[in-house]
Amino acid sequence: MKICMLGAGALGSAIGGVLTEGGHDVWLVDAWREHVEAMSARGLTMRDGADRTVRVQARTSCEGIGPAELVVVLVKSYHTEEAVRSALASGVVGPSTVVMSMQNGLGHEDVIAGIVGRGRTMAGKTYTGGVVLGPGHVIAGTRGKASVVGELDGRLTERAQRIAAAFTSAGLETSVSDNIAGVMWDKLFVNVATGALAGITRLTYGDLYQVPAVEACALAAVSEAMAVARALGVKIATTKPEEPWRLASAGLPPEFKTSMLQSLEKGLPTEIDFINGSVVRAGERCGVPTPVNATLVACMKGVEVGLRVPGFERHRAGGQ
Repeated sequence: MKICMLGAGALGSAIGGVLTEGGHDVWLVDAWREHVEAMSARGLTMRDGADRTVRVQARTSCEGIGPAELVVVLVKSYHTEEAVRSALASGVVGPSTVVMSMQNGLGHEDVIAGIVGRGRTMAGKTYTGGVVLGPGHVIAGTRGKASVVGELDGRLTERAQRIAAAFTSAGLETSVSDNIAGVMWDKLFVNVATGALAGITRLTYGDLYQVPAVEACALAAVSEAMAVARALGVKIATTKPEEPWRLASAGLPPEFKTSMLQSLEKGLPTEIDFINGSVVRAGERCGVPTPVNATLVACMKGVEVGLRVPGFERHRAGGQ
């Protein structure tokens, strides 16, 4: 399958590298020139216990790649519209191309569908993880981690089955869901559990899970999110807030850093508005209070302002 990873940071590189190893025609597209140049020159080195290197096709833009069967969107949430429009203009999104978000948080599919049409848009969620160690070098937390894909309307289509089979054959265990909205909320709970707390405290998983007060805050934030999902009528599989808290770190090394923490260490904005912020906005719509998540959003925006990350004025104003 010809696949374009639109966004080849930690997670995009990890997934793209494994798919390449599985024999697929994979293109890794990312604006980070040093990372792309390192992958082009030396290959992508993935650490999963020991290091291994795979030769990959990497570009800083979609130009010249040609139509892909599948475009996997893994750019930062606030870059989604710009990246998908660029992919469409370059021709990598053809008439029969499926564009599938595997990003953290909620709301990306609406952005994508507004550009390429709802019929070409799918949703995916993954519990795999990744950490960038340097240009061309990532921790690939894919072993034993599940992914789920699905149509926005819940149909079990041939294209969804084909994508899942392609991922699974490469070693990325992937299933098809007829309730992708529920899957998206279940994954959101995992991000709610650790993302903001790791960013605010600057702790890796090895230390984060040693602080009882952090765990209590995480469980409260997840409980709020679960209450919002139920109020919206979403069918979720999560029954206790402890489940996503434990799942977040399962199989990952103590030095693992959440994507929010990685963003802050690079001086970049986080995806707080699409994760805890999405819980707050949904809670406002359905009348469910979300004070813990609102506090985490406020604290993260304060951290971003303190670091003077790009766009901090926008966050100070409270917009997206």
